Amino acid sequence: MRITEIVRVDSKGRITIPMVIRESLNIVEGMYVVLIADTSRREIIVSPVVFPGTKLYEVYVEINDVPGALAEVTDFMAKHGVDLIATHCTTVRRGETAECTLIADMSKSSLEPDKLKIELSKLSNVKLVNIRQLQRSV
Repeated sequence: MRITEIVRVDSKGRITIPMVIRESLNIVEGMYVVLIADTSRREIIVSPVVFPGTKLYEVYVEINDVPGALAEVTDFMAKHGVDLIATHCTTVRRGETAECTLIADMSKSSLEPDKLKIELSKLSNVKLVNIRQLQRSV
């Protein structure tokens, strides 16, 4: 189901998430949400983070723009206990390069972030990997 609402930004840059959206996504007071801004598309994605004890990281990958490249990355991450909270991928140059920003909970991962970066970089369709911690735990 898709819900569309128009909201006003206040003088401090805040918006109120309409009740119908909060209820449908089970967003409650005190909960954390992840914001992903895609400046080229002028778009913001809001994704709720609902599990206590999460260790959130932003994993940025540039991959070959070929069928199965993203699956190679996400399959590897899944096999090592990385839980993807949000993903946003776009083609940079058709048939050549795509880029993805993955918001990942690494609280149950068998790999530390530095090791994940090294191992992802070894995959055949990966060109670049950057990982940064978003927060220690929710």
